[in-house]
Amino acid sequence: MKIALVHDFLLKLGGAERVLKVLTEMFPTAPIFTLLYDEEKVGHIFPKERVRTSFLQNYPRFIRKRYRLLTHKIPRAIEELNFEGFDCVISSSGAFSHGIITPLETKHICYCHSPMRYAWDYSNEYLQENNIKGLKSFLYAPLIKYLREWDIIAADRPTKYLSNSRHVQKRVSKYYKMESDIVYPPVEADKFRAKEEHSNYFLIVSTLTPYKKIDLAIQLFNKIGRKLIVIGDGPQKEYLESIAGDNIDFLGFKDDETVKEYMENCRALIFPGEEDFGITPVEAMACGKPVLAYGKGGVTETVVSGKTGEFFFEQTVEAMEDGLARLMYNEKFYSPHTIRRHAQNFSREIFEKKIKQALRMC
Repeated sequence: MKIALVHDFLLKLGGAERVLKVLTEMFPTAPIFTLLYDEEKVGHIFPKERVRTSFLQNYPRFIRKRYRLLTHKIPRAIEELNFEGFDCVISSSGAFSHGIITPLETKHICYCHSPMRYAWDYSNEYLQENNIKGLKSFLYAPLIKYLREWDIIAADRPTKYLSNSRHVQKRVSKYYKMESDIVYPPVEADKFRAKEEHSNYFLIVSTLTPYKKIDLAIQLFNKIGRKLIVIGDGPQKEYLESIAGDNIDFLGFKDDETVKEYMENCRALIFPGEEDFGITPVEAMACGKPVLAYGKGGVTETVVSGKTGEFFFEQTVEAMEDGLARLMYNEKFYSPHTIRRHAQNFSREIFEKKIKQALRMC
């Protein structure tokens, strides 16, 4: 069977790219189609010779770095990718990849990280976070309408949908009117080890964008004065550093081995934003560490309150502080090995088995 893989953008390494990495290892001869590619950022994981890009890659680099300026061109770019000669295409879609057009005889399995958030239930927040208001907001409205109309049409194109959580399954049903099977993202738990001890710091591993709500954690740890380490980079980095106290360290981007070391030695992982799944909390649990998480989204399917961590249900400093207090009080009841065993329910082996099963059924 000749297989191709598709991913929206290869510009950074995040949770969706971790899923794609496993797919590329499962299908080592499959080419990777994408809208835009940054070899400097992802080339060591997704080598250039394996990647096929859209016409958007021909734009000057300074425009590609501001790819949101090209949003109106993306539907045509994704539709013009050529899948002649392939028996099956697996799209890894967080916005656009499900909209590819395949030959009639070619099967298309869409692994959906989420329907396009900024076109649907997150559109107002997106405008606020990106400071799009006034005339800009007025001009943005037709683009949102266009994306929604295109997305509804594109939703009919896959042969089969796989959702990365029950949370996303509900969104696929609501916005696309499609049924989907749940296949949780692969977490390579065997790469981590559970440790009884910790180094008395709390940890955040995240891209630094407004959506992740890292500023909420900064405010809390400024208030309580406990040690917080933040690993990750993004457009909010300078701002977050400017509001952080001396008890908060920003380490920037770190390789997987370094992240693993910090996870294994932390007291707990802090996860203040809403995610469709959230691989990082499961990785922390694979290290036997509890997680404090905002109780909405995919993390409610992975963290078990009182057993592997705690939730807070309002994105306020007060609610988060209450959750952290509960987590610290319950530390004596947590078992690192029980937490780790729970994380193994989201293993790579289970993911691969379900992807192969979907291929056979498609």
